Amino acid sequence: MPSFFDNRAILEASHLNGFSGNVIERWSEARGDVDLDAVKADGDAALYLFVEDRALLRVEGGALNPRFSLREAGALGLQAESLILLGVTPGGPRLAGLVASTHAHPDSIKAIDLRSLAMQGVLEPLDLAALAQARSYLHWHATNRFCGRCGGALAMVGGGVSRRCGQCAAQLFPRVDPVVIMLAIDGERCLLGRQPRFVPGMYSALAGYLEPGETIEEAVRREVKEEAGIDVGRVFYHSSQAWPFPHSLMIGCHAEALSTDVERDAEELEDCRWFDREEVKLMLAGTHPQELKAPFPMAIANKLIAAFAEAV
Repeated sequence: MPSFFDNRAILEASHLNGFSGNVIERWSEARGDVDLDAVKADGDAALYLFVEDRALLRVEGGALNPRFSLREAGALGLQAESLILLGVTPGGPRLAGLVASTHAHPDSIKAIDLRSLAMQGVLEPLDLAALAQARSYLHWHATNRFCGRCGGALAMVGGGVSRRCGQCAAQLFPRVDPVVIMLAIDGERCLLGRQPRFVPGMYSALAGYLEPGETIEEAVRREVKEEAGIDVGRVFYHSSQAWPFPHSLMIGCHAEALSTDVERDAEELEDCRWFDREEVKLMLAGTHPQELKAPFPMAIANKLIAAFAEAV
């Protein structure tokens, strides 16, 4: 019997975005009461460590290694109560934990933020993706200590897959904040905006949080209208990207512009205008005469813009 997927051109474009390529089997629905002590006793267990929002990495002959043994993690100041199980890989269990910011580290240990690591491309994709997972989980656990229903203390369950209230038994799961990021297109032009926090000269696709009760398409239309005053018709999904700042999912789309007069939201955008295809190509190549830039290659916005620029 033929498969539904036969004779279909399927390109998983999300694999081209930064923080993709995670090979950890999470066991999310089958953990039960995981015995962390047993997991830690596995000689192949490796830990990803963070000090606040920066990853710890060991410098090894010019390369960076983000994995530590439990013994190494303890020497670096691992806070035992923060330890969570990310899941398992063919190479052994993978865990994550926080390190005290007051703990001194040797010169061979560096603390680097994830944006810098992603932009520099100095780590294997599987490690960068695992660090993204680790940062999101660690942030969620650190900021969800008490129950929103009764105020009781929340205890970690299943090695970190959720938290449960000791008073009312409410169970909470790590959250993901969906964000739509979209490139509005008018024929041979696309709409790009600039926020004040961007690096000098950089323009990007518009973006905003998905609101309760919205579909992805409705959120795309609302955000483009709110930020730029442009009406949108058809919406096409392109790819997604885990964005661990702290726990977002970027949902990338291309949007058909039905109007062209830009009415910029001055509180959101420093500038917003149409760019033709050839100008966008110069921005992507880093050869724009006014030194205008596209987002860094690791960002989903870069892939949305590149897909438009390369379209025949």
